Amino acid sequence: MKSTVEQLSPTRVKINVEVPFDELKPNFDRAYKKIAQQVRIPGFRPGKVPARVLESRIGRAPVLDEVVNEVIPAKYLEAVQAGEVRTLGRPEFEVTKLEDREVLEFTAEVDIRPQIDLPDFAGISVSVDDVELEESEVDEQLDELRARFGTLTGVKRPAENGDFVSIDLSAQVDGEEVADATTSGLSYEIGSGQLVDGIDDAIIGADEGETKKFTTKLVAGDHAGKDAEVSVTVQSVKVRELPEADDEFAQMASEFDTIDELKGDLRERLGRVKKMQQGVQARDKVLEALLDSTEVPMPEAVLDGEIENRKHDAVHQFDHDEDAFAKALEAEGKTVEQFDAEVREESEKAVRTQLVLDTIADAENVEVNDGELTERIVYQAQRFGVSPDEYVQRAQQSGQLGAIYADVRRGKALASVVRGATVTDSAGVAIDLDELFGPQDQAETGQPETAAEEAQVTENAGTTDDK
Repeated sequence: MKSTVEQLSPTRVKINVEVPFDELKPNFDRAYKKIAQQVRIPGFRPGKVPARVLESRIGRAPVLDEVVNEVIPAKYLEAVQAGEVRTLGRPEFEVTKLEDREVLEFTAEVDIRPQIDLPDFAGISVSVDDVELEESEVDEQLDELRARFGTLTGVKRPAENGDFVSIDLSAQVDGEEVADATTSGLSYEIGSGQLVDGIDDAIIGADEGETKKFTTKLVAGDHAGKDAEVSVTVQSVKVRELPEADDEFAQMASEFDTIDELKGDLRERLGRVKKMQQGVQARDKVLEALLDSTEVPMPEAVLDGEIENRKHDAVHQFDHDEDAFAKALEAEGKTVEQFDAEVREESEKAVRTQLVLDTIADAENVEVNDGELTERIVYQAQRFGVSPDEYVQRAQQSGQLGAIYADVRRGKALASVVRGATVTDSAGVAIDLDELFGPQDQAETGQPETAAEEAQVTENAGTTDDK
């Protein structure tokens, strides 16, 4: 086999492949065997028809088609490996010459990872928000914990913000009842924002048994984007009574003996969360600075695929009903054209991010070990509320295990950039990145706890397929 690689642009090549028929004997043997299983010729058992008899009955063309269809993908991969071509996406094949018993020639046009000149990471400097913890935030966390142990008590007064009400709902569009917007005995916390716009204003001030009506725009279902006349009847009003924040509550709700110890633990947990938020901000700002200082040629076919995938995912939620999707966008005050522009911008950033981080990962020989991959799988499984085994099974079925591996690798590459950059707080004081990512030497060993930290701080580093 002979192959050459022709550069069409910084992001696309044409691979020319020439295969002499001498190399195709195993392919012809498999083709004859496969076709012989599919035809019935008197005097011969299925699969036992000699090649010459088979060709005399069905001709040479079906055999050639079978061979060519098998050979092209295989020889293409050989050419890619021989030329060390870093391909992206699917190739476009064209048979340019087929002389039976002589030679097969074909071309494959495919997008490739462009050559990217990386900036000096030490020259990247960003500022992040200070870690500030107010005592009121600790009290808020304590109140949320108390709410888990609270009790609901009925009250005889008009409903107020924060009350829990049992309500009956019905809605009409153009005088017709909306079936999926009708319910009874629904429990709702006023002010939670978990129902349609306008319902809180309607309920507040309503007495038990009172019915209120208001108009709202539906955001889902067959009537998405249309105005609906909604009736809501308050069946009961309850208030949540919280237990006293004292030592007795601390012993009941936690492993601590005193309320001060419990608040201290909440304070420490909040501090860690804020540190993590600071790390996410550092990641985002360093990534933005990295992309701003790096020129990335855009592979158009890869970009088109990313845009198509994002649009497909968005419309899929509406059973691919374009009209329903457009109405939902209208309810959000957005046009289809605006949505398309946003998707293109997001897709361009995703592709650029992936290409830059893959280049960094290659330049720094970033590797992913089994512990890190397992840690990411466990983390993702928890996010989706499934077991790690089920998550892996789904990933295998959808062919996404490679993408998970690539995401971990890109996350580690981004972490190395953040480490090399200058990250300061608002006062110009350098941030200790070891608190966010773990010590550098620990990160290089790929210990599970480091992978877990980086999974949270450096996730979403780009997910376009790289094949």
